Amino acid sequence: MVVFAPSEMEVRRSAEFGAIAADSLGALVARLVAPRVVWVMVPSGKPTEDTVSQLAGLLSADDVVIDGGNSNYRDSMRRAAGFAEKGIHYLDAGTSGGVWGLQEGYCLMVGGDEGAFRRVEPVFQTLAPAADRGYAYVGPSGAGHFAKMVHNGIEYGLMQAYAEGFQLLQAKSEFRFDLPAVAEMWRHGSVIRSWLLDLVAAALKGDPALEGVQPYVEDSGEGRWCAHEAIDLGVAVPVITQSLQVRFTSRDENRFGDRLLAALRNQFGAHPVRNT
Repeated sequence: MVVFAPSEMEVRRSAEFGAIAADSLGALVARLVAPRVVWVMVPSGKPTEDTVSQLAGLLSADDVVIDGGNSNYRDSMRRAAGFAEKGIHYLDAGTSGGVWGLQEGYCLMVGGDEGAFRRVEPVFQTLAPAADRGYAYVGPSGAGHFAKMVHNGIEYGLMQAYAEGFQLLQAKSEFRFDLPAVAEMWRHGSVIRSWLLDLVAAALKGDPALEGVQPYVEDSGEGRWCAHEAIDLGVAVPVITQSLQVRFTSRDENRFGDRLLAALRNQFGAHPVRNT
């Protein structure tokens, strides 16, 4: 295996595990035996665009490029068409597993030419939780990243449900719920047990009041894409969409809209307003 990354430290770390280090994409391609397989794992957007554009000028017919990042499926379809003109196969591999993937294995959703997929399937079998599960060929170019987009939308909704439930438990102060204990209890035998609940339990065990965490929630962008696609297709996804909106509201501690609501209540009903 040959590796290249803009960070020399990352290249050295890979070399410690037996990989052959390359100091450029050109050097990486030169060290691979044709037909080559190149896995691209960089942030979506410009980093991926720049990387695959360089590879387009370096690779040859029958080589395979695998985009394992969180690219927009439309970009993946466009890139696959461009590579196809050169006879190069482009697979979009939606990858789930996060920082636990190295330990647990990755879930891999692969789109593109099925023949190319079958050729490199042993790679996916090695990275998946097992050779017979956790990965699949899901359809033509773009299907892999579309499946990952929907996967992340579902993830938003599940996370929001857990967050709301534990917030409700915490608000019932008279019962003095031990939130770490409740999370640990629900992990075993309950209908809502899941790996995400395992992570809830781990987070609460280390900091039951979450005093070390600011209530500011980022989004990677895939939740937005999911909501946009739902609108375009006329498919109702209220839970996914609302969970995304909640993330937006978490970033504004002094929302104008909320201040306007308070002002309106004062205007029509003389309800008191808390002044700043």
